[in-house]
Amino acid sequence: MTGRARVISGTWMDFHHPNVHDGDYWNEATARFTPADWEAKVAEMVEAGMFRLVVMSVALRGQSFYPSRLIPERWPLVTEDPIAAVLAAAERYQAEVYLGVGFFGHDTGAARAESPEEERLRREIPKELADRYGHFRSFAGWYLPVEAGVQGHFPPEYLPYANQLGEWCRKAASKPVFIAPYGTRTIRPDERFVQQLKGLEVDWLAWQDEVGVRKTRVEELPEIYQRLVKVHQEAGKRLWMDVEVFEFEGPVYDSALIPAPWERLEKQLTVIPPEVEEVLCYQYLGLMNRPGSRAFAGHPDSVRLYEEYQSWRRRATAGNP
Repeated sequence: MTGRARVISGTWMDFHHPNVHDGDYWNEATARFTPADWEAKVAEMVEAGMFRLVVMSVALRGQSFYPSRLIPERWPLVTEDPIAAVLAAAERYQAEVYLGVGFFGHDTGAARAESPEEERLRREIPKELADRYGHFRSFAGWYLPVEAGVQGHFPPEYLPYANQLGEWCRKAASKPVFIAPYGTRTIRPDERFVQQLKGLEVDWLAWQDEVGVRKTRVEELPEIYQRLVKVHQEAGKRLWMDVEVFEFEGPVYDSALIPAPWERLEKQLTVIPPEVEEVLCYQYLGLMNRPGSRAFAGHPDSVRLYEEYQSWRRRATAGNP
């Protein structure tokens, strides 16, 4: 193995995956999770070294994942308030939780609100979340789940979306705000892109490496990282990465996510440059499981990926990757 070992310090998680087939191996399992199961899963992720937990979204297509007065319809989950369960467990195990504010409309990729009602929810949900969960020390910040589809540059509608929603979130609770764009391989390291980065009023960006979605080959990542580091340094923006630990069982975007082969993931982790502050993954839930987990959710091969990654992580953190 070559390069500098970079272990994963955080992960996304969801109560029901927003895409049609991606969560086929775990959606039913997480719907049955009890509060004790959520506590066990949080403990498992923290034990695996992932103490920054990003809740993908607090609602999905008109239904909430928690008792909301603003969104009366609820997803059918055994745990009445899984957000509270995750926050309580994270507090016990000294982890951080970032709450994803969005996916209130039908189109989870739309930066522009689909209706005045969705605009209202974007404005008012952060306050409701702050009122309900602000007492948890583990509530560390906000995540904006609409992903900027970069094509050379950020689309023009994205900056107003991120800056307005980020402002509403900070007014509700003064905590960091971050995003996770895709289109990483396409960025043009020019002055226009640098100015867009400067104009984004977010605290950091966790770029998707796009290996799992088959847009980027591992061999291309070093050059992509060079461009990312350049524009982030020029813009003075903090740089994180979102490493994809999955592959698709069949066609991309039209089949279930399954654990990536370890040989590929190892290469993804060893080409990350030191300028990247933190490495998150998409995602532990469903794609890794500790052997004998009481809160198993995901593909059977998730145990294999867990064991291979943990064996490597122990060596990496001991200074002998």
